[in-house]
Amino acid sequence: MRPKAGRARAVPAVPDMLAGPLPLRPGQSVELLKELHILTPEGRLNQDSRRKLKQVHHLIQFIEPLLAELAAEGAGLTLADHGAGKSYLGFILYDLCFKALGQGHIYGVETRAELVQKSRLLAQKLGFGRMSFLDLSVADATVADGLPAHIDVVTALHACDTATDDAIAFGLHKNARAMVLVPCCQAEMAACLRRDKALQLARTALAELWRHPLHAREFGGHVTNVLRCLYLQASGYQVTVTELVGWEDSLKNELIIARHTGQKKHGAAQRLRAILSALGLEEALGARFGLDASGTRQALAAQGAAH
Repeated sequence: MRPKAGRARAVPAVPDMLAGPLPLRPGQSVELLKELHILTPEGRLNQDSRRKLKQVHHLIQFIEPLLAELAAEGAGLTLADHGAGKSYLGFILYDLCFKALGQGHIYGVETRAELVQKSRLLAQKLGFGRMSFLDLSVADATVADGLPAHIDVVTALHACDTATDDAIAFGLHKNARAMVLVPCCQAEMAACLRRDKALQLARTALAELWRHPLHAREFGGHVTNVLRCLYLQASGYQVTVTELVGWEDSLKNELIIARHTGQKKHGAAQRLRAILSALGLEEALGARFGLDASGTRQALAAQGAAH
């Protein structure tokens, strides 16, 4: 029977909380997840929290083998998590990895003082004694006294705009043995491309790739990550690029994993410079990627001497 005209069909309500077993790792602390407000006080999980937990668990799958490898080398592990926010990643890493290892220290770096204080109180409450939290920008953390001279692993999950570049600079300065990066929005490159758009359109048809603002933003983000990878390779890191999670869970989905080998790829430095030159961005962005005005690699040479 057809419904009467003018009477709207009832739409079933979508429950806020999801049914089914919780997607937890073996031995994972339910108390911690409640304190982080990933689980409700009743131990339930909503769609947004499930998405966050899935991202963190997936990222830990890449970090865990690095930690095990470094621990096997006899290192007293140190990990710096930049743009830590509420420190979901740091706390869950400590719970799942650092407690079992019985060694190592996690440093959460965050600019919002209220989040830093909450994280300190939570670590104290849970007895996570090998965690520290610093109210600093990523750039300031490079020279801050509250961090050791050497950091083994650098993480940056969804660091906005140039914060990923600051995390890379931090990792290079601290002689990091591994970096795990998930870049977020990237506005700087798009702004640089738009600034000289008319000149570039007259010079090359490739400028059509960023004629429109949406394309400039997407193209700029992609190029920036390519340059970051080349910079890391030129600095002596082996680089892998993959997906963090499926596109249905996050649009900011690119995962960059860099492992220090000490083998600098000179070809990567040349390609980095060639891309900047082709886009007319050497002057604007060259210094960020270790190029001085003449194109020499003096910044990278200094880093190489430190390794």
